[in-house]
Amino acid sequence: MKVWVDLTNSPHVLVLAPIIRRLQQQGHEVEVTARDFAQTLALCERLQIDCHPIGHHRGAGLKDKATGLFDRSLALARFARKRGFDVSFGHGSNDVTVASKLLRIPNATMFDYEWATVQHNVNCRLARAVVVPDMIPAERFRQYGATKKLRQYPGLKEEYYLYDFEPDPAVLAELELDPQQPILVVRTPPAVSLYHRFENDLFGEVLQRVRGTQAVVLPRTPEQRKQLNEAGGFIVPEQAIDAQSLIAYADLVVSAGGTMNREAVALGTPVFTVFEGKLGAVDERLIAEGRLRKLERVDQVTLTKRESADPARPGADRIRRDPQLLVELLTSYP
Repeated sequence: MKVWVDLTNSPHVLVLAPIIRRLQQQGHEVEVTARDFAQTLALCERLQIDCHPIGHHRGAGLKDKATGLFDRSLALARFARKRGFDVSFGHGSNDVTVASKLLRIPNATMFDYEWATVQHNVNCRLARAVVVPDMIPAERFRQYGATKKLRQYPGLKEEYYLYDFEPDPAVLAELELDPQQPILVVRTPPAVSLYHRFENDLFGEVLQRVRGTQAVVLPRTPEQRKQLNEAGGFIVPEQAIDAQSLIAYADLVVSAGGTMNREAVALGTPVFTVFEGKLGAVDERLIAEGRLRKLERVDQVTLTKRESADPARPGADRIRRDPQLLVELLTSYP
């Protein structure tokens, strides 16, 4: 097959990289397009994914997003028109779904948070297949017209793309971290997302509590990086790092997003969520099982070394799932 993969945000590079590699190993031709947003292009470079940079983020407002969707979808359609793709897919990429519909290319969309209603009303209605965790009740997709398109998989998507991952301690030296002292990883709120429109005061309290410690703060945008550097007292990487290894060696993760929370769960690292939007079914399940904790008070954040059965091999007993299942769900059509 000739396969088209579109990447629109940093986490999507990590999610789809093993699927891209598996397809290439099986002899398929894969072309990747990527939006210039956050660290998407930098991660493609770090993971050695050849990509065609097309488009950039247009802003957080609904009008900005609509303009970005229109312009980038047309740009993608122009890119793909004469390339003869057999299938396409992305992780929540409306752009590739719209472009594929225009070009009549069978398309699959993948995501694991069901309440991004504006996004899903586009991609679920236009895509041929909707690939999601089986933790999400099927009835939650009825509003998107997707119940007959569902292709569900067990577990977390992170358990698939981290299936062969082993943490590399080089990231500790890169960030000049002392492994004998507590290490905290903090992920900022997704301020440009439509489902997270308001200030998260608790997150601000967390930053104040951990300032001056070994707190690695991972911003989402250049504006957030600038604010953190101006505030001082934090370790703020200036380029894409091996965040998964950092999470594996961390003593605690506090994140206002979703993917990093679930990476911590998959790697066996204690994690608090400070996400203030509507919880999705995946996080609801993880909280109920005690694998993810909802941060209610800043004093719950403790700066101590965690107990580990094998400090040299963090997360050694984690669940690993073969990504071949996702390859088949994203690319197979009757």
